[in-house]
Amino acid sequence: MKLTVTQQISQIDCGQWNRLATNGNPFLSYEFLCGLELTSCVNSDSGWEPFHLVLYDDNHDRPMLVGAIPLYLKYHSWGEYVFDWAWADAYQRAGLEYYPKLLSAVPFTPVTGPKLLVDTGHPNPGKLREILANGLVSTADESGVSSLHVLFTTDSDNRLLETQGMMRRTGNQFHWQNDHYEDFAHFLTTFTAAKRKKIRRERRRVLDAGITMETLTGDDLKPQHWEVMYRFYRITVYNHGAAAYLNRQFFEHLQHQMSDRVVMVLARDGKRYVGGALSLLGHDALYGRYWGAEDYYQGLHFEACYYKPIEYCIHKNLDRFEAGAQGEHKLSRGLLPTPTYSTHWLRDARFRHAIAQFLEAETEHVDRYSSALQGHTPFRRCSSGK
Repeated sequence: MKLTVTQQISQIDCGQWNRLATNGNPFLSYEFLCGLELTSCVNSDSGWEPFHLVLYDDNHDRPMLVGAIPLYLKYHSWGEYVFDWAWADAYQRAGLEYYPKLLSAVPFTPVTGPKLLVDTGHPNPGKLREILANGLVSTADESGVSSLHVLFTTDSDNRLLETQGMMRRTGNQFHWQNDHYEDFAHFLTTFTAAKRKKIRRERRRVLDAGITMETLTGDDLKPQHWEVMYRFYRITVYNHGAAAYLNRQFFEHLQHQMSDRVVMVLARDGKRYVGGALSLLGHDALYGRYWGAEDYYQGLHFEACYYKPIEYCIHKNLDRFEAGAQGEHKLSRGLLPTPTYSTHWLRDARFRHAIAQFLEAETEHVDRYSSALQGHTPFRRCSSGK
């Protein structure tokens, strides 16, 4: 076994990487991660310097990739969705350098998925995961970075990383779960009368405004659709004063390499597209990512970002729809609070102790918050969407 670091995922064989990323999460695919690098969305200039940890088995005619961790040297904390600005500020006030740090995550993507990727066909995949977990912390320690962070982790990854001294952090998102619904109308029968009426009214307003909705994927997506979707993405970035993490070249990359895993909802007023939302498709889930609109139409955001994707999930019999980070307004639309996790290692023992105490208090707060939200769902008490 040989554990090493590669700073270009393009140096790895596509088929070998995708053999490890078999859980159906499109963001962990070679096409997505390599696309970010090829289009310069992630590089040292953007503050996301690739530093992928890879594990090879040399007992073959040529080295065989049997494990990998998507990993980056980070020179800031933008685009992560797990906020550690206060930690960085505390380091600065103590006269210490917080950056660079090591981060295992999918850039700009708050989606839960495994980070310890291994060949499940190997005789001992559990051992491979142990080697990766141990090597990850050892790499952080030997590289001299202030800290190591693994974001949006699975339960199995959490348990293993915690044995390496990493600390668990709890967050919250809103996800929709498919309870064998026949169609959207069936889904609405689980709502209280008042909430059901509100959603119907929101959807009717979009129709009354003369808006036509289109749900497109695969070969149905034409160059003009990608052009308007990129424009909508930039409008949202501008309206929120945010950073445009993705460029036009990356959208073109999605068009040519991942269109079969893209679900695009577009809103048309006559012949003109006025808004849209882009989601990525996994084996059992749909992941909402980007949204934008040129004009304001009442209810259009909810229709494009929630109701149409939920309809798609029901039609395709997908288990869930993950609508991205934050947003309590999602609760009344049938998306329920769902815990998310990350794990953290800090070199300095003093800060490690202080942050451990902070995480304990924060977890209690998040648990209380999630419990309180459960009392405000739109579902009838006797419904299966409790």
